[in-house]
Amino acid sequence: QVQLVESGGGLVQPGGSLRLSCAASGSSLRFAVMGWYRQAPGKQRDMVAVITSGSMTNYADSVKGRFTISKDNDKNTVYLQMNSLKPEDTAVYYCNLGRNGFSYWGQGTQVTVSS
Repeated sequence: QVQLVESGGGLVQPGGSLRLSCAASGSSLRFAVMGWYRQAPGKQRDMVAVITSGSMTNYADSVKGRFTISKDNDKNTVYLQMNSLKPEDTAVYYCNLGRNGFSYWGQGTQVTVSS
């Protein structure tokens, strides 16, 4: 059974940084597409960043140049480094694992950017 556990969210001032982590169990990241998504109140869940099994990355236009997705296959963990945070980055951030046509989600971690 695949389980994803996010951590690292919190309250940060505009311009600050946070690093989110997503620890996976039940499936190796070596064979999966991993992604970070976010959902603000009253809005749909949107892709933030994805990383393939071969470590190719893709980002939403709104976070390019500020966020970096990476993974450690040995630790089976994916990260999202978020710099230059803006109030509009406030949302619940979810980790996603995609493999063999199946999609799994973590429980989410709240990120709030406010002064």
